[in-house]
Amino acid sequence: MVVGVIAWELHLAGCQSLKDKRRVIKSLKDRLHHRFNVSAAEVDHLDSWQRASLAASVVSNDHRHAESVLTSCDQLVQSEPLAHIITSETSFQ
Repeated sequence: MVVGVIAWELHLAGCQSLKDKRRVIKSLKDRLHHRFNVSAAEVDHLDSWQRASLAASVVSNDHRHAESVLTSCDQLVQSEPLAHIITSETSFQ
């Protein structure tokens, strides 16, 4: 069994309220879950308007599959025009 986790620190420049931020983060979480069947959650900076920490995880029986899924997730987050990645970290267990 392989558990893969990817975490992003995001800057949300266009957000002027927590409502704006939550709209962007919810959209990202929903797309990650529906397209790649991963679990996604906002894990830090819950009360900051323009900063977010988002994480996604996948469980697989193949390391290459888990890595491929997380790479696709990273590409989706990179393509979000309202969120700019500050840092990204991937780990496997």
